Amino acid sequence: MLTEERRRLILDRLQRDGKVVAAQLSASLDVSQDTVRRDLRELADAGLLQRVHGGALPAAVGGRPYADRLEQAPEAKAAIARATNRLFRPGQVILLDSGTTTLEVARHLPAALEATVITNSPPIAVALAQHPAVEVTVVGGMLAKGAHALVGAATVDALRSVRADILVLGVCSLHPEIGITVTELEESYVKRAMIANAAEVVAVSAADKLGSAGPYVIAPLEELTYVVTEEGASPEQLDGLAAAGVEVVIA
Repeated sequence: MLTEERRRLILDRLQRDGKVVAAQLSASLDVSQDTVRRDLRELADAGLLQRVHGGALPAAVGGRPYADRLEQAPEAKAAIARATNRLFRPGQVILLDSGTTTLEVARHLPAALEATVITNSPPIAVALAQHPAVEVTVVGGMLAKGAHALVGAATVDALRSVRADILVLGVCSLHPEIGITVTELEESYVKRAMIANAAEVVAVSAADKLGSAGPYVIAPLEELTYVVTEEGASPEQLDGLAAAGVEVVIA
């Protein structure tokens, strides 16, 4: 079997099963485990999968440029935003994480909602500048230009003084075994601090992020209260969330 043919089979199996195990690939493809490990390493270097101990998982899909993500699936994001906004209550302190889906949540906040929003996202702050009843606080930090988000030690320190009623978390990937992951290290520190300082955590996620994994782990799925996603998630993915005690809201 040619190398490219073998790697295509690996990717096909990964798409079908949601994961691949190196030892099983070695047996079924009749090649050494060293060959399989080399295939997985080079496929990971190409961004086509995420290597884990003993095999690989689908690669995170949330690492695209911000401008590209703004144009991606606007109707699905709007539906997720509307479903998320039904979880808010008047008078709450709401943490809004950075991201294009969380930006839609901000844009769809009801005009009558009286609340305090704390965010590390300059675009979210701008989107809420004309909201008649929401107070907006922007935590400081270094601007991660690719993510349009404030990150770094100053951001994490500011979040330690926050006690939010609810956090809307932007995520790159959710996996039942690996947990909540992202593609950027600095963002992982900020998201971890947000989770630690919120009573409830709502992850907003497109269906294609479920079952994938990034290189930086934030927390296990058990830290989530809700996942708001779109139609199209597989029953296996939804079962994995339910098994972790997460309530799934389909927009």
